[in-house]
Amino acid sequence: MDIQSLTALSDADILTQAKRLADNERQATAALIAHLAEIDTRRLYLGEGCSSLFTYCVRVLHLSEPAAYNRIQAARTAQRFPAVLLNLEQGTLHLAAVRLLAPLLTADNHREVLAAAAHKSKREVEELVACLCPQPDAPEQVRKLPGGKPTPARGLFEQMASPGEPEAVPPPPVRGTGGTAHAAEPARAVVVPLAPERYKVQFTAGAATREKLRRAQELLRHRVPDGDVAQVIDLALDLLVRDLERQKFASMQRPQRGACETPGTRPESPVTPARSQPASRYIPAAVRRAVWERDQGCCAFVSPGGERCTEKGGLEFDHIRPHADGGGAAVENVRLLCRQHNRHEAQQFFGIWRADPMQHPAGCH
Repeated sequence: MDIQSLTALSDADILTQAKRLADNERQATAALIAHLAEIDTRRLYLGEGCSSLFTYCVRVLHLSEPAAYNRIQAARTAQRFPAVLLNLEQGTLHLAAVRLLAPLLTADNHREVLAAAAHKSKREVEELVACLCPQPDAPEQVRKLPGGKPTPARGLFEQMASPGEPEAVPPPPVRGTGGTAHAAEPARAVVVPLAPERYKVQFTAGAATREKLRRAQELLRHRVPDGDVAQVIDLALDLLVRDLERQKFASMQRPQRGACETPGTRPESPVTPARSQPASRYIPAAVRRAVWERDQGCCAFVSPGGERCTEKGGLEFDHIRPHADGGGAAVENVRLLCRQHNRHEAQQFFGIWRADPMQHPAGCH
């Protein structure tokens, strides 16, 4: 099958076939894992000229190293707990979940743990693991990188993991004739749950950010005597989020008539807050506040099947009945949409949008 052959299919057919293919892929993956478990038990990889199951998966089955590692761990976990294979086949568990849960499963708890992880994303499974096996807080640490020039690979400002805690579970090294292992992947910005309501945060920052952190610690000595980085960042984010919500959504603790507006917008009119001038796309601050609260700061798009979009970033105010069609800025005609669903709704109403996006910015229909 080539991609061009799919252009004749309807949208509904494409979506139906994608779901069917995903089901087939899960079944094929579960079958492969079952075979790998038996190959591992019989050590059949030795007869294929491979010293390990991992080498067999990479060299003979041509899997990538991470794919091989995940499937081998799932196979060995399924040998201990056959319910894992059934969950993989049914799609209630994914391979990443099995990898994260494998060290925690026992004969007594595996059914309850697998049920708790059903249909959860990788991040949600990480939260579950943190609840089942809490880790100590990561020690605060700020260190300079070796070498003169910072790179995206390693962090200048880092809250490091506790000793012995891995950044992520890496694939087993593949040793060649020279006996050297694959180099580790460069570190990335990460947020990893350590225990309930406790997270390790690690990222890269430049010298200017480091200096701002020092200055904030100095200014906060009366409130944070020990200069705890987590407290300083938490206070800074409180101020940042409050300011951004005020600018974008006119959010304020005690809204007042005539309060400052977002830069580039005009002051709120003394007319009824739920209305604006018919010829204007301007959405009054009171309407923005009401829509933000009603939609709970989340994209309000709902699919025909009843699935609501969960995106909370890049939100825009959208006229349900487009302004170009006479729609006004009343609360009942305005909603929050993420940028992609805003453009999707515009395309549904106006047809495929091929105009310059700078001339027709999202959020203005």
